[in-house]
Amino acid sequence: MISKTVNSVTEALEGVHDGMTFMLGGFGLSGIPENAISELVRLNIKNLTCISNNAGVDDFGLGLLLQKKQIDKMVSSYVGENAEFERQMLSEELEVELIPQGTLAARCQAAQQGFPAIYTPAGYGTEVALGKETREFDGKMYVLEEAFKADFAFIKAWKGDKAGNLIFKGTARNFNPVMCGAAKVTVVEVEELVEPGELDPNFIHIPGIFVQRIFEGKNYEKRIEKRTVRER
Repeated sequence: MISKTVNSVTEALEGVHDGMTFMLGGFGLSGIPENAISELVRLNIKNLTCISNNAGVDDFGLGLLLQKKQIDKMVSSYVGENAEFERQMLSEELEVELIPQGTLAARCQAAQQGFPAIYTPAGYGTEVALGKETREFDGKMYVLEEAFKADFAFIKAWKGDKAGNLIFKGTARNFNPVMCGAAKVTVVEVEELVEPGELDPNFIHIPGIFVQRIFEGKNYEKRIEKRTVRER
């Protein structure tokens, strides 16, 4: 059994440098790779392109990278909770590519599965389709969207073993699975790292073949963007 384990987040992020393109899992603040993001902030690498469903919030998640002006371009589908993101976008300090959420997932999955592109009906007839190839299938028009090309994918899972097999929990099973194996290097942080054979094969969501590095993360905050409670 090949071990994918590294000893720390610092070792897991070896090889990252300015100008790279990163995929980061998560939906809103659910299932984001908190340890990897904190390490990217510490390393202070810049001129990044980040592919993520979200842009974090002002003081957490990718918002921390935005605060330090480490991101040049965001490729996202949901960015409504980050005032600093809005300020940088409107002042043209940040390049932004907004993508329909299903298309974002499909372009990740295409990269994961080795397909160069996909056809999607989303965005046809809008600005999303400008300059892109379109084609008709069975009387319906589709837009050609290329698979993403990323240097690293940073993933958060609930449990994993040292061979890289992963289980996601609840809403954290969002963009994380489709980003595994969709970049040159997939780095996974897990809440619990176990020995090979301890995970029930019937419940594994992503096999270790899609993972290059895995480590056990620490100090997860797991914030809730908008906490809603009922009256007592």
